[in-house]
Amino acid sequence: MVTNPLPAFPPGFLWGVSTSAHQIEGAVDERDASVWDAFTAVPGRVKDGSTAEVACDHYHRYREDVALLRDLGVDAYRFSVSWPRVTREGGLGFYDRLVDELCAAGVRPVPTLFHWDLPLGLDWLERDTAARFADHAARVADRLGDRVDRWITLNEPAEHTLLGHALGAHAPGRTLLFDALPVAHHQLLAHGLAVRALRAGGATDIGIANSHGPTWPASGRPEDVEAADFYDVLLNRLFADPLLLGHYPDGIAALLPGDVESDLKVIAEPLDWYGINYYQPTKVGAPEGTEIAFSGLTLPAELPFSVQEIEGYPVTDFGWPVVPGALTELLTGFRERYGERLPPVVITENGCSYEGLDDQERIAFLDGHLRALHAAMAAGVDVRGYFVWSLLDNFEWAEGYTRRFGLVHVDYGTLARTPKSSYRWLREALREQAGRARG
Repeated sequence: MVTNPLPAFPPGFLWGVSTSAHQIEGAVDERDASVWDAFTAVPGRVKDGSTAEVACDHYHRYREDVALLRDLGVDAYRFSVSWPRVTREGGLGFYDRLVDELCAAGVRPVPTLFHWDLPLGLDWLERDTAARFADHAARVADRLGDRVDRWITLNEPAEHTLLGHALGAHAPGRTLLFDALPVAHHQLLAHGLAVRALRAGGATDIGIANSHGPTWPASGRPEDVEAADFYDVLLNRLFADPLLLGHYPDGIAALLPGDVESDLKVIAEPLDWYGINYYQPTKVGAPEGTEIAFSGLTLPAELPFSVQEIEGYPVTDFGWPVVPGALTELLTGFRERYGERLPPVVITENGCSYEGLDDQERIAFLDGHLRALHAAMAAGVDVRGYFVWSLLDNFEWAEGYTRRFGLVHVDYGTLARTPKSSYRWLREALREQAGRARG
C-alpha cells in the first residue's frame, strides 16, 4: 500500500479525470449513428461481442456521476462531445445540462470535440471532413462557450489513424497501412480549422490531446536504432512536429495530399497548451519478416519495424508495462526537442487497467506516475495539469467490457457505481494538495 504523501504540486495546478462520450454515454437511440456503431455490429470485431448501446448510461445518470466528481474533489472534468449526438435535433441539450451540473458542482468542464466517434457517412480520407469538423466545433462553442473556457479539439489522432485506418483494429476497420497517412493529415487540418473557429467565437484556452510515449530501440544495432527512429516519427513526431514546428518530419509531406505547405499554416495555429496522453514506452527493433502479435494486435510482416515486449517491469491487466520514469523521459525529451515552441503541457490522460475494488496496483501506478511528473516539472518542464483516465469503468473500444480503467467500478448488469480504493486514495491526495496550497 502507498502511504507516503505525494510531493507538493504548485498552486493552480489543474487536477481532473477524463472520459469519452462513446465509451460511457449509451442512449444510442438519442443520437445518430457513428462509425463505431457500424464497427461493433460486425461479429468478431469486439473481444466480448459487446456494443456501447448502454455503456455506463451516463446520458441518464450524469447527475450521479457529477456527484462522484464533486466528492472526489477534482478541479476539472474532461469529457467528449459526441459529434453524432449533436447532429441530432436537440442533441446539444444533453451537454447544456451536463455543463450546468458541472458548474453547479464547482467542477470545470473541459470538452473534447472529437474522440473517435465520427458520424457514419463522414470519412477522414476526405478533405471535406476537416471543414465539417470546424463547423461542428463552432456550433458546440456557440452553445456552450458562455460556460466553457477550455477546449480540446481532437483526441489521439495517432491511434485513430493507426488502429482505425492502417491496421483495422478499431473503427472504421480499414487496413490501409501507409495509405492511411491522409487520415492523419486531414485530422490535423481539422484541428487547425477548429482552432480558428473557436478563436473566432472568443475562445482563449485551446489545446489538443495527443498520445505520446518514448520509443526504445531493441538494441544498439544500427538496424534497430533506425527502425525505432522510424516508429518514433510515425507515432510521435508526425503528430507533434506540424503542430509545434509548422512542418512534417523529413519525407512525410511528399506522401500527403493537397497543398501541404498551405495546410501547415492552418495546422500550426498557436496553442495555449499541449495535451499529452501517456501510458507506456514502446520497444522497437528491425523488422522480423513475420506477423507479430503485440498488445492484442497482429502487426503485419511488411511493416519496416517490429514491436517487442518490454521486460523487467510489472504489467497491467492489459499487459502494458508500468514504467513511470518513461513519463519523465518523455516530457524532458519534448522540452529538449521543441524548446520554446512547446507551450505549457497538460497530461490529458494517464491510467491503467486492473480488476477489483481494492485496486492497490492502480494506486501504485498513479502514485508512481505523479512522482515522475513532478520530477519532470522539477527538471524545468512547464506542466499545468493532470487528468486520470478514467472516472468510470467503461466500453474499452475493441476490448469491449473486458478492461477496467475506472476509479469507480461499474456493474454492467445493474449500472451501480462503486468507488474503488484508488478513488478514495486520490480524494485524500487531492485534499492534501489543497491543504498545502492554502498554506
